[in-house]
Amino acid sequence: MRCTKRYPVTGSNSLWQIYKTVSFWKVIKCFIVIQIGRYTPSVALKRHLYRLFLHMEIGEKTALALMVMPDLMFPEKIRIGRNSIIGYNTTLLAHEYLIHEYRLGEVSIGDEVMIGANCTILPGVDIGDGAVVCAGTLVHRDVPPGSMVGGNPMKIIYTAEERAKREQSIKN
Repeated sequence: MRCTKRYPVTGSNSLWQIYKTVSFWKVIKCFIVIQIGRYTPSVALKRHLYRLFLHMEIGEKTALALMVMPDLMFPEKIRIGRNSIIGYNTTLLAHEYLIHEYRLGEVSIGDEVMIGANCTILPGVDIGDGAVVCAGTLVHRDVPPGSMVGGNPMKIIYTAEERAKREQSIKN
């Protein structure tokens, strides 16, 4: 299960009350920095912008592809390890605004993780070191280290052990 903290709201839905949960000026700053980053072809510059202005933890040699969309409200809740790749047009969410509550959760992506294009990572998810997330996957729960997952709903395609055996047989 995802690890999120729940905050109940009364009256109108939680998104209608967004600026009670996050500063309007923070959202403006994040929006500007993220839009610049989404279109920046330099992965080093993008990493620098996100670390400096959004307070995201992004490890050395990690690359966020063109159009990657970090959480607009709470990007500081995203941590990405070293030498990982986040594929084109992937969305990393650290919040969910629902009718009667909103939820916040850390997103933790390990070292040497490969996330394919057009994925959505939901709040409160931990993706273990060396995992592979296939393109188009909705990551709605934790991904074990070294495993390969894919689909909607997400399923484990190979465990770390099965993947290692498969890769070894391909080499031979």
